[in-house]
Amino acid sequence: MAYLQELQRWNKAYNLTAVRDPGEMVTRHILDSLAVLPAASEWLKGARVCDVGAGAGLPGIPWALACPDAHVTLIDSIGKKVRFMRHAIRTLGVGNAEAHQVRAESFEVECVFDVVVCRAFASLHDFVEMTAHLAGDHGRWLAMKGKLVDSELAQLPEGFQVSRADALHVPGLREDRHLVVIERVAPVARAESA
Repeated sequence: MAYLQELQRWNKAYNLTAVRDPGEMVTRHILDSLAVLPAASEWLKGARVCDVGAGAGLPGIPWALACPDAHVTLIDSIGKKVRFMRHAIRTLGVGNAEAHQVRAESFEVECVFDVVVCRAFASLHDFVEMTAHLAGDHGRWLAMKGKLVDSELAQLPEGFQVSRADALHVPGLREDRHLVVIERVAPVARAESA
């Protein structure tokens, strides 16, 4: 709730989200973000998570609060959103989260992530293509989607497949929500050492 209070306060000046009603923020932001956790909790224990196109910190900040043993890196290309995320992380004392202003395809990491997540970020194809370098051979891509379109599920980049597509229940929300889990089926090509 402290996170939502900060989001409401900053939203007045910076227009971080179109949702303005506090009750609707609970449903559309917090509960929507957390609805994934029962299906994904096995992958998040102690995981390195990257939230791509995190916007105002969703789902990354609620995940970091709910899963204190995971480390969550939030990235977005828009400065005001990253400034808000850094403020929220600092104000709430979320020690297992950090925010970076960078485009997903330009984000360079020393150690790959276990989980790469997005919420309303891009098509599945574009999401995986832009973030393929962020996770290793055993990484997972979790896409939070509304309605599922079969043609979108079938158009992943080569070397990737949908391993699960689960319907989610968000209390108080009468709209479709799904979690699409994508895995790599071909190992990452690595440069040979001399």
